[in-house]
Amino acid sequence: VQLQASGGGLVQPGGSLRLSCTTSGFRFDVYALAWFRQAPGKEREGVSLITASDGSTYYVDSVKGRFTISRDNAENTVYLQMNLLKPEDTADYYCAAAYLGASWPIKSDEYDYWGQGTLVTVSS
Repeated sequence: VQLQASGGGLVQPGGSLRLSCTTSGFRFDVYALAWFRQAPGKEREGVSLITASDGSTYYVDSVKGRFTISRDNAENTVYLQMNLLKPEDTADYYCAAAYLGASWPIKSDEYDYWGQGTLVTVSS
């Protein structure tokens, strides 16, 4: 099983990034997918979730209206489009997969597979 996040980088406040998480080794279409982030000195935070069943999406309040999660079951990839980025969005961003379903608010222990992070730095 592999989950590989990419797309992070340095961006100015107000800018955009699109994160991708490519996966392999498990049946992607029956897994809920989520993005987490962990800022320096802070606990890991669940940012967004997309379900397996009907593609419903959920967002933590701090990113609502700015971030969009999506999935491509044909490509086994989940995305996080991040717009209007703020310095407080600076963090390592991780993708994770939960078999069949997952709760909202996110519960980390429901996730079966985790990827490596991609660093997002929002700074002028």
